[in-house]
Amino acid sequence: MQRKSRVFVAGHRGMVGSALVRKLEKSDGISLITATRSELDLTNQSKVDDFFRQNKIDQVYLSAAKVGGIHANNTYAANFIYDNLMIAANVIHAAHENNVQKLLYLGSSCIYPKVTDQPIPEKALLTGSLEPTNEPYAIAKIAGIKLCESYNRQYGRDYRSVMPSNLYGQNDNFHPENSHVIPALMRRFHEAKVLGASKVVIWGSGRPRREFLHVDDLADACVYLMGINESDYKVNAPQMLSHVNVGTGADISIKELAETLAEVTGFAGKLEYDSSKPDGTLNKLMDVSHIGGLGWSAKIPLTVGLASTYDWFVKSQTEFRR
Repeated sequence: MQRKSRVFVAGHRGMVGSALVRKLEKSDGISLITATRSELDLTNQSKVDDFFRQNKIDQVYLSAAKVGGIHANNTYAANFIYDNLMIAANVIHAAHENNVQKLLYLGSSCIYPKVTDQPIPEKALLTGSLEPTNEPYAIAKIAGIKLCESYNRQYGRDYRSVMPSNLYGQNDNFHPENSHVIPALMRRFHEAKVLGASKVVIWGSGRPRREFLHVDDLADACVYLMGINESDYKVNAPQMLSHVNVGTGADISIKELAETLAEVTGFAGKLEYDSSKPDGTLNKLMDVSHIGGLGWSAKIPLTVGLASTYDWFVKSQTEFRR
């Protein structure tokens, strides 16, 4: 029998990693390799090196990261830059040292300048100043992109990077302070409904516009991109891009998002906006023409994705069950 490809998903318990596992489990030709944080500290170089040597890995999906919303990025800036730099450096270098030819690195749309063209093309990287509220995280993610690009150039590796828009979905982080906008608002609306509150307070003015991608769409895009051969991967660029945007190509204001979430969760009270809280970048829509040219597009509409995410949240978070 043909040997199954040994695929390591780093960060398999996170939102992105668990979506990748659900996607990859459907393939008969793959043997999945995972490790919990207690089993493998990705910030420890020697442990990561040992893990790669012992497991004879063929491919890597690097989704492990320290992530959070505006509050978390502002509060834990040193943790965000250190942990994410170490994870990227250790895993990418260990992959190279153990002759892993194919790797996919997960970045973030926050790598792009605070002020740039809309929608944001891949070439906008490093053309301006970053959004201050998440600059340490963004710098670490940019370093990961450049690590992949550098190993490709110097050693002929096939290490690809994808930059997803704002993600949401199953296994998201619903912490009341350290989560991103969709899980934070979803939890707030749910609690308000359960407690019979008359209003929900939303951080910021509600004016910023964001693009939201369901995590299952991202997983589908990642596996799709890993399956494209190198010549086809370059089809829409004069040279191989250092990274590829993955998104829906459509955005929505935070106000519109809040109104949609109120409807999805069944909250009938008042929405109040706290303009003393930071808005972050006002507009952030990514140009997804490159991945579109490669034959992939998002499939899950926002309202459908929000409804399924809320259903998962209610069923899995026992402290909030009706």
